[in-house]
Amino acid sequence: RHAVCIFYLVLRALDTIEDDMTISLDVKVPMLHEFHSYLYQPEWKYMESKEKDRQVLEDFPTISMEFRNLSKVYRDVISDICHKMGIGMAEFLEKKVDSQHEWDKYCHYVAGLVGIGLSRLFSASELEDPIVGQDTELANSMGLFLQKTNIIRDYLEDQLEGREFWPREVWSRYAKKLSDLAKPENIDMAVQCLNELITNALHHVPDVLTYLSRLKNQSVFNFCAIPQVMAIATLAACYNNKQVFRGVVKIRKGQAVTLMMDATNIQAVKAIMYQYVEEIYQKIPSSDPSSNKTQQVIASIRAMSLPGSPMASRHHYSPIYLSCAMLLAALSWQYLSTISKATEEYVQAGEN
Repeated sequence: RHAVCIFYLVLRALDTIEDDMTISLDVKVPMLHEFHSYLYQPEWKYMESKEKDRQVLEDFPTISMEFRNLSKVYRDVISDICHKMGIGMAEFLEKKVDSQHEWDKYCHYVAGLVGIGLSRLFSASELEDPIVGQDTELANSMGLFLQKTNIIRDYLEDQLEGREFWPREVWSRYAKKLSDLAKPENIDMAVQCLNELITNALHHVPDVLTYLSRLKNQSVFNFCAIPQVMAIATLAACYNNKQVFRGVVKIRKGQAVTLMMDATNIQAVKAIMYQYVEEIYQKIPSSDPSSNKTQQVIASIRAMSLPGSPMASRHHYSPIYLSCAMLLAALSWQYLSTISKATEEYVQAGEN
């Protein structure tokens, strides 16, 4: 628990530096490269940030002290991931995401490495088998699926902030500039571009299911599974949906709570994945340029998700666990609602 908490706070601090547009590149790049070393400098902190999460930089001595109190096996994982992520973030500060390969690379740096780091922590704790931490390809896919979903959903918000994460290789087939996709006259081409990127993201689902099938610990399973089912539900809501280019697309509150409650074992997760890819399948327009690819990836997910497919459930939950899950769901939804409201207000302000 402590290792995961400190891992999150360290990466939040790193991400706050990356996001802060008031820091000049000649200051920011060396900071990102050296950030892992600040973990071992008791006095290091940064007081100049204007970002909303600047407290993690201003109070960094508290975080780094707790980091140094962790077991060496955890410190080594956190420091290594922090180092690799800082280098990757610096690389993409000075260039935009061009090819689909670079999209995967960017998502690896900012999210795949998180999946790899968490997996190594799970194995180091001996709550999970060594293979969970060793199979970096599956762990990377866990992060890529979440990150691509966020990037797809947040098109309009990122446009308002002047940030671009959709790969040029894809969007340039549908528009001259990425911002053109938000223009009403381009909505049909915009939706086709959206559908192609969702199809790309769906290719990670088989890896996600394989990864989750290996987990033995109930808390670890829930921690990993809940964001993944939220992501597939979000993609289903976004698929072929013009609203992505007009405002915020989000899943319903009751839907989110149900997903949190249900995603407690691999068979349930497979059923959830099956449900949402079927929802996408029913919405595939015959005229969509990616329709064949979308159908193919959905067929591969169906094959893994059908009842009686090879992955057996290892997870069971008790009434007391359900009570805890309900509390977690309520608290999580309160947090998600606050974030959604803030995002809506920001988007509305931008439109005004």
